[in-house]
Amino acid sequence: VQVVESGGGLVQPGGSLRLSCAVSGFPLDGYSIGWFRQAPGKEREGVSCIASVDGSTSFADSVKGRFTLSRDNAKNTVYLQMNTLTSEDTAVYYCAAERAAYCSDIGCYFCYEYWGQGTQVTVSS
Repeated sequence: VQVVESGGGLVQPGGSLRLSCAVSGFPLDGYSIGWFRQAPGKEREGVSCIASVDGSTSFADSVKGRFTLSRDNAKNTVYLQMNTLTSEDTAVYYCAAERAAYCSDIGCYFCYEYWGQGTQVTVSS
């Protein structure tokens, strides 16, 4: 079982990045996928989630309107599109999988069974 994030990097304020979460060893279909982030010195924060059953999404208030989430079950991949980035978005971003039809509470990190290693996102000029 593997969960692998990619797409992080350095971006200027106001810029965009698209993170990918690729899973293997289990079918993406049937799993809701969450994204979390952790900045230095801060607690892990739930960012967003996409449900397995209908692709419905939820977002933390801090990213609502700027981030979108989509999934391609055929490719076993979930995409987090991040727009209008600010320095406050700088963090390590983690993807996690929960075998559930719908998303748990967005910050419920212990709800997720499989985690990736994270990808660094740095927003700086």
